[in-house]
Amino acid sequence: MATVLDQEIVHKESTAEQTATPVVTPASTATPVVAPASSNGASSVSRTSMTSVHDSNYTGRVVPVIWWIVGFVDILLAIRFVLKLLGGSTVSGFVTFMYDITQPLVAPFHGIFNTAVQGRSILEPESLVAIAIYSLIGWGIVSLIRMMTRARGAEAA
Repeated sequence: MATVLDQEIVHKESTAEQTATPVVTPASTATPVVAPASSNGASSVSRTSMTSVHDSNYTGRVVPVIWWIVGFVDILLAIRFVLKLLGGSTVSGFVTFMYDITQPLVAPFHGIFNTAVQGRSILEPESLVAIAIYSLIGWGIVSLIRMMTRARGAEAA
């Protein structure tokens, strides 16, 4: 997982008797560094450059949450599919609860395919279509977030 970098890198150079020295300080205390004047009377040139590095961890927190939600919905739909396929009895509280919870998720996909019934077993392809569609929607949202939070000028991976 990416770490958050919030620091300033101060680089000091001089042409007098000193060499370039990088100094890393926290962002709140960054101050320009000035090279001391040479004691032998020669002119000296000093340069100071500051670079701020900010790596937002927004994508690292949101993307797993979205995938968790999509996975949770897919698991509920898979349980519904298996219960219907194996002929789960609606007398059971758990089966009734699962059917009630997942009914709004499957409702938009009713009628796409014929539902096959054999005794108490029901082959409900609407559940499988719902799993595929909700997974694609989750993938699209994650891709959109990554595209929008990608650093400017960063090349596609």
